[in-house]
Amino acid sequence: MHITFEELRKIKHNLPTGSIHKIAEELNLEEQTVRNYFGAKKYEDGKIVGKHIQPGPDGGFVTLEDTKILEIAKRLINSEKS
Repeated sequence: MHITFEELRKIKHNLPTGSIHKIAEELNLEEQTVRNYFGAKKYEDGKIVGKHIQPGPDGGFVTLEDTKILEIAKRLINSEKS
């Protein structure tokens, strides 16, 4: 899947409080790994996730190999709005 870095950060900033923990718990990941997915770069406490950033407008284009984190994030945002 392709998404701009800006769009990915916007999704992260729209997450309800505690969502990083919920996503990590649901997928049995370290919280820092989820943060890294959304643009953090603290790899000593979390794993590198399957994403590649190419230079371009809006922070560049991100290619996501696995969209599970993104899908859960969107679900949490939508459930917050409901």
